[in-house]
Amino acid sequence: MRTLIFVAWLLFYVSFLLGMRKMWTGKYVRSPLARALFMNMETDSPESPAHEVQQWYHCSPDLLGEQVRSRFVQSHLDEDTQAFLRRSMEKSSWLFTQLYHSLFSTIFSPIVSRTSINGFLGRGSMFVFSTEQFQRLLRIEPEWKGQRMLDLGAGDGGVTEVMGRHFHEVFATEVSTPMKWHLQRKNYSLLGVDEWHRTGFQYDLISCLNLLDRCDEPLQLLQDIRRSLVPHSGRLLLAAVLPFQPYVETGGAWVRPKEHIKVQGKTWEEQVTHLSTDVFLKLGFQVEAVTRLPYLCEGDMYKDYYMLDDAVFVLKPHE
Repeated sequence: MRTLIFVAWLLFYVSFLLGMRKMWTGKYVRSPLARALFMNMETDSPESPAHEVQQWYHCSPDLLGEQVRSRFVQSHLDEDTQAFLRRSMEKSSWLFTQLYHSLFSTIFSPIVSRTSINGFLGRGSMFVFSTEQFQRLLRIEPEWKGQRMLDLGAGDGGVTEVMGRHFHEVFATEVSTPMKWHLQRKNYSLLGVDEWHRTGFQYDLISCLNLLDRCDEPLQLLQDIRRSLVPHSGRLLLAAVLPFQPYVETGGAWVRPKEHIKVQGKTWEEQVTHLSTDVFLKLGFQVEAVTRLPYLCEGDMYKDYYMLDDAVFVLKPHE
């Protein structure tokens, strides 16, 4: 009897998802903008909806504070970003894979974090910046090599890979056990999330990408980063989702962090200015460069990809 109930529930669940998919997608396409973007990557028509995507990178420099304005670096949709979008659109069309992912998430989301679920399933890869965008922000040549870098909250290591090719030693931290498995398979040296700043190592680059709003003690984190950088030449690469809305994931629940960074301003430019002059500067960091980029994540059966608005900073320590 239990088996029959489970099978009936499973059939209902699959039928429900298929119905939802049809409602969201129409007959052939899921996201009209995404599909139009994909087609126009090939045709490059000047009248195409792909130009809407350029809004992901738009900034009004006149609205930035005077100290930040000269540090702004204009970014654009490039080939690496397009390739990530193509892969995401292809994966989102794998119906049975997406059904399996949805079922797995529904069963385990009450007890397992979304990050760990993605790690188990090998999905949900993130894209923050391309190789060319990374090099432009840090003002380095393609052949430049540093000694040591640390990626905090590295996830599956996809973004770590973009940065890591420029360093002889690559270290990473990660809370999620399944994500740690991905990092170990890529031969990155793992450090404990509560121990990385006590090893005595100093780093040429520490990356803190979209972690500040998901960290319980973000102010303490920034202070630990500052002490762990190589004096004078060390840099912090920090990405923050704007508008800034901090929450910490515990199991399947979201809670307020112990330390709260209050970011003022309604627009992207206003919040970037406030972070630069009222948060980072007071903690001993000066903005060397900042750009606007889309924080992209692989999609599911409902959307080809997900996008959040990122501000990516290069910060240098100062007295």
